[in-house]
Amino acid sequence: MGIINVTPDSFSDGGCYSTRESAVAQADALVATGADLLDVGGESTRPFAEPVSEEEELRRVIPAILAIRQRYSLPISIDTRKAEVARQALVAGANMINDVSALRHDPAMIDLVRASTVPVVIMHMQGTPEDMQIEPRYQDVVGEIIEFFKERLSWLRGQGIDCSRIILDPGIGFGKTLAHNLIILKNLSAFSVLGQPILLAHSRKGFLGEITGAKVAERDLSTAVVSALAVMQGVSIVRVHDVFSSRQAIQVAEAIGAA
Repeated sequence: MGIINVTPDSFSDGGCYSTRESAVAQADALVATGADLLDVGGESTRPFAEPVSEEEELRRVIPAILAIRQRYSLPISIDTRKAEVARQALVAGANMINDVSALRHDPAMIDLVRASTVPVVIMHMQGTPEDMQIEPRYQDVVGEIIEFFKERLSWLRGQGIDCSRIILDPGIGFGKTLAHNLIILKNLSAFSVLGQPILLAHSRKGFLGEITGAKVAERDLSTAVVSALAVMQGVSIVRVHDVFSSRQAIQVAEAIGAA
């Protein structure tokens, strides 16, 4: 999954793809290097980020999705917590919803999910983007995330949702310390007990800088290492800024696994 942030303030590429033309150019680059799907987002959810209005988020994402859909038939995911943004994005050509709030932010999101047939990513987050990195605490980070997903899946079934559509994201960096992130990455295979596809969104995140000392723009190599390790543990989708390096790393890991 290649990332296209049409935002002025995302932690890695804020302002780089905030016009229709630059978003399409980034889509071209991601597809050329092997992206299987694209994730378009118009609201930064980095630590301490301020929320944006529905109108502003729509202004950012809809032109980009329309333009990308005109060029490509591959899946497009809308990265949003807002039901109306997701609804208009699906009309514009998106065919997947990526909700970092796990459908808890906007009560109307469940109605949209029920009325559609698209895949939906739900993510674990302790707190909100505004406060999630203020002393996150767990007794058993992997076990608590698994229990969270069990509750969410049970709730979705009760809402009449076919859970074969649901993809789970353990939420690297969302209310987690470096130690929490490393424990999650070491135990990704544990999430297989849930019987759902797993998405990992680790690209260029702060924990990689804590480990390596690398600046944000210099973290694609460490991102690719994590991508390969994740796929070897059964992760189905890796969400990355640089598809080229992660795809090569995964190809090597898969070849080793098949030997």
